[in-house]
Amino acid sequence: MSVKELRARTFDWFDERLGLREGRDLLDHKVVPVHAGTTWYYFGGITLFLLAVQLGTGILLLLYYRPSVAEAFDSVRFIMTRVEFGWLIRSIHSWSANLLIFAAFVHMFSVVFTHAYRRPRELTWLTGIVLLGLMLGFGFSGYLLPWNQISYFATKVGTDVAATMPFAGPALARFLRGGEDVGAATLTRFFAFHVAVLPMLTFAFVGVHLLLVQKAGMSTPSGISPARLAQMKFFPSFFLRELMVWYGVLAILGTLAAIFPWELGQKADPFSSAPAGIRPEWYFLAQFYTLKLIPSHVWFMEGELLGLAGFGLLAAVWVTLPFWAKGREGEGRTRLATGVGVFLVCYLFAFTILGYLK
Repeated sequence: MSVKELRARTFDWFDERLGLREGRDLLDHKVVPVHAGTTWYYFGGITLFLLAVQLGTGILLLLYYRPSVAEAFDSVRFIMTRVEFGWLIRSIHSWSANLLIFAAFVHMFSVVFTHAYRRPRELTWLTGIVLLGLMLGFGFSGYLLPWNQISYFATKVGTDVAATMPFAGPALARFLRGGEDVGAATLTRFFAFHVAVLPMLTFAFVGVHLLLVQKAGMSTPSGISPARLAQMKFFPSFFLRELMVWYGVLAILGTLAAIFPWELGQKADPFSSAPAGIRPEWYFLAQFYTLKLIPSHVWFMEGELLGLAGFGLLAAVWVTLPFWAKGREGEGRTRLATGVGVFLVCYLFAFTILGYLK
């Protein structure tokens, strides 16, 4: 039997059980529109790539990490000082977490500005919003795991903000903390969220999101007929370009991790005073700084409560964007959606910078 016949028989054996020909036919027919905004398509793949980096480096860290108050900090220090290339793996994990959230935000706003949320892609938008929320959940839960001074007090501030929510706030804070204050139960719960609950939800929603993208196809700019646009085959043309982008992202990631290794800091001491200028990670900083600017009382409402109500209203408007950003002709509300997107970009950028400077 020749090598060609052996390969054909092997393919036929797997195809009978896995339906490989269907996947190959799918790749043969999948195309990507070519236009001025085609570059934005790469950010979906970048987000997926960084999620894979998180998974790989997270598994390696999990081999040595011990999720207890007595051992968490020492286990991370052991990874960074005794495990070969442990410092690099932890730095890559931390930097890729931040780049992942940044890429997810860019991907979300690119969908808004290219109007890719339009019918029939409403569910694609909703699953994408859920995935962004899960990425933020990864960031919040993973921040505490090194059990250092900054992460301890930042988590304390974050759960205190959650406690101010109306009705369910105190119960939510107790659920997150595992008690009345941040402690051993909080670390255990955040570890469970970070390595079990959130990954399971993420894999499920990533699968659904990719299926929806595949079913609806790549979106085209509004006002342009897909038939009038040039198209490139997804495989191998667009995929090879995406692969080169991944190599570039990997180079940036490796450079950041090697030149600016992620610091560990000091072990958390609940009885010491909070470090000066304590603040959350950059992706929560705009909201945190906004709450600081609001007076303690505005008319008959508490300032924090009013701020959280405003954030909740804004989130509801943003989540339901595909359903209100359309009219009889579609143009007026589409411009409104673009305006809301521009406002949010400017708000997040400006208040994040101000939060760092103040």
